[in-house]
Amino acid sequence: MDLTVVGLNHRTAPVSLRERIAFDSNQLAEVLPAIKETGCCDEVAILSTCNRTEILIYTDHRDSNVLVEWLSDYHSIPIGELKKSIYSFVGREAILHIMRLACGLDSMVLGEPQIFGQLKDCFNQAKIYNTIGSNLHNLSQTANRIAKLVRTETGIGENTVSVASTSVALAKQLFTDISDCNALLIGAGETIELVVEHLRDAGVKKLMISNRTFANAQLLARKHKAQALNLSAIPHALENSDILISSTGSMLPVLGKGTVERALKQRRHKPIFMVDLAVPRDIEPEVSHLQDVYLYSIDDLQDIVTGNIKLREEAADQAEKLINDLVKEYIDNDPSVEALDTLLRFRKHHENLKQIELEKALTSLAKGADPKAVIKKLANQLTNKIIHNPSLKIKEAGTIHGEELLKVIDSIFLLEDEK
Repeated sequence: MDLTVVGLNHRTAPVSLRERIAFDSNQLAEVLPAIKETGCCDEVAILSTCNRTEILIYTDHRDSNVLVEWLSDYHSIPIGELKKSIYSFVGREAILHIMRLACGLDSMVLGEPQIFGQLKDCFNQAKIYNTIGSNLHNLSQTANRIAKLVRTETGIGENTVSVASTSVALAKQLFTDISDCNALLIGAGETIELVVEHLRDAGVKKLMISNRTFANAQLLARKHKAQALNLSAIPHALENSDILISSTGSMLPVLGKGTVERALKQRRHKPIFMVDLAVPRDIEPEVSHLQDVYLYSIDDLQDIVTGNIKLREEAADQAEKLINDLVKEYIDNDPSVEALDTLLRFRKHHENLKQIELEKALTSLAKGADPKAVIKKLANQLTNKIIHNPSLKIKEAGTIHGEELLKVIDSIFLLEDEK
């Protein structure tokens, strides 16, 4: 029985088609059992997000056209139109696709973590509606383990790659405790809403939102438990703001140098972190010349984002290799997760050993210890920790006639070559 995946995503289909083929949570109660009842599969799950809709099935049939036809009928979309955007994967390619998906390697934003949670929800929904079996369960557990391992070993999600998240990351570098800061946001569009979410995640408690259309500011403020302000209130609000981030569609600056100077005097020159995400700019460029103001433009942030994307791409190369190795283990075991689970725990155990000894070595180097001595000690300590438990088992096998265990140890560590 093979895994088959049929779907479309942001690369293959425009949003006008993606929204027509999407499923909401209420539809899944009807759709999941309906697909299973067609007899085309034994197990089925559906992943449906703003960027993709995919149907995952385990079946003895390798013909994906059945699912394409079903999608066409259910959503009343001509099959010819659908086929232009549909992709399908079977067997190993399908498993590899799901693992890459779980790790954020197939996302619009490389390495984004949201898809991991969405994939877990996909399997949970199949469980609720009784369309999941041992195969999809094992696939779910494996995707979970591999995604966590990839994030631990490659750092795929460590560097921010959006101007909203980068703005907040820079603010966290400036302030000792960003949760104590007051933030003033100008604008009420999608970018500002993303900034609000990142600020909330960072622990910022007091948020003020100002917009030319006050009703839009109120709407966003209510949604995120913030305070809505008219544009006329910005000068006074600025006096109490540590962070200001602006993104409007105004053709003229909404914040001038004089306003900022007066606010700084009232603040007794306590610094203000500012980010201007607008084009044309919302903040007069001359503001950057003021002491105690840290002003970043969209271009400044784009340089940082570009550098971070490059770092994520390098991490993605490492992730691809790791995923391929682990998927091979999964498939070779038909597709039992026991061996893969042991492999993941084996790697994690030795990764922890490495990290402990590495931190000791770095601490010694920071204190001025001799680098050669530190490296020698690191090698000795790491080797001793790695061989300690296996050494005990070898001795134990030797005393209780554990010939089979000794043969396994010989095979695992290639000790035959040492004779």
